[in-house]
Amino acid sequence: MRILEIVDKTVRVIYLTRERWSHILLHDEMSRSLELIAETLRRPDRIIPSENDDDVVYYFRYYKHQKQYLLVVVKYLNGEGFVVTGYFNRNLC
Repeated sequence: MRILEIVDKTVRVIYLTRERWSHILLHDEMSRSLELIAETLRRPDRIIPSENDDDVVYYFRYYKHQKQYLLVVVKYLNGEGFVVTGYFNRNLC
């Protein structure tokens, strides 16, 4: 079941499932971050393709209140992207 579906900065559809959201919530700092994930996908500071998987892309957005980047990992299949995970990180990649 999809709990979030947005069009990203590159005009591609990305969705987040309830199962993946449960995984993201294993990171305590992510408990109130659903809107931040959406914002990161819509307005990332940086989009970096994975070096290991051509179908995976990393979306980064810096949040001052966390003093960190929010990293949202997206995998694209059949023209749509789905969120694999998300967490705060001090560095880009």
